[in-house]
Amino acid sequence: MENNQSLYQHGTLAALVPGLFAGTLTVNELLKHGDTGIGTMDGLNGELIILNGVVYQATASGEVVKVDGDAKVPFANVHFVHLEESTPIANLTYLELKDVATKRLKSQNLFSYLSVHGTFSSMKTRVVHGQQPPYPTLTETASQQEIFDAANVTGTLTGYYSPALYAGVTSPGFHLHFLSDTHEMGGHVLDCQLTDGELAIQPLNQLQLHLPDENSEFLKADLDDEAVLSDIKKAEN
Repeated sequence: MENNQSLYQHGTLAALVPGLFAGTLTVNELLKHGDTGIGTMDGLNGELIILNGVVYQATASGEVVKVDGDAKVPFANVHFVHLEESTPIANLTYLELKDVATKRLKSQNLFSYLSVHGTFSSMKTRVVHGQQPPYPTLTETASQQEIFDAANVTGTLTGYYSPALYAGVTSPGFHLHFLSDTHEMGGHVLDCQLTDGELAIQPLNQLQLHLPDENSEFLKADLDDEAVLSDIKKAEN
């Protein structure tokens, strides 16, 4: 039976900071644990948006493509979506949207899935170029990303809220990606202006963390670094 209160995560954001970008779990295996989520591909190649069991990759070329099941991810979150109700929202900046969502969380000490389907008068996303070994650090990839802007675009803003307690495992607060209904635009959300839409939130009371125990680089890495959380904040914002 599917557990719709469990968040499955492969890898950690802290491991991405020093450049552990190699894919360590197949998409097919990832989808055994959820039909909805976000993540990135081998080599930090693009941004993943997983909706209704289909994995989409927003690429730095501006294309959105479907991902083969044998492809691998270094980091991803998935869960089985179960949205009981939604709330109409309208005329919100990105900061206002996150503020509204925060007030409607069951608790800021729980993980939560957030979905907003609607029309956005503006949407700004970023997508990182695929990296090649030897990999740079996560913050160094900021100079190798593409920024995309769209006006009057309809689609789904999707992702997770993570409690501050789990910083390093993931990024505290909201980590959100976007996919247009036409599948012509996607990526990690930097900013947006919502015209109108429907907000839905799904509380998640379990975190299943899967680590790449067969990856030698991960096993040998020194991740005990005070700068990790600062670098995550720089990279995600």
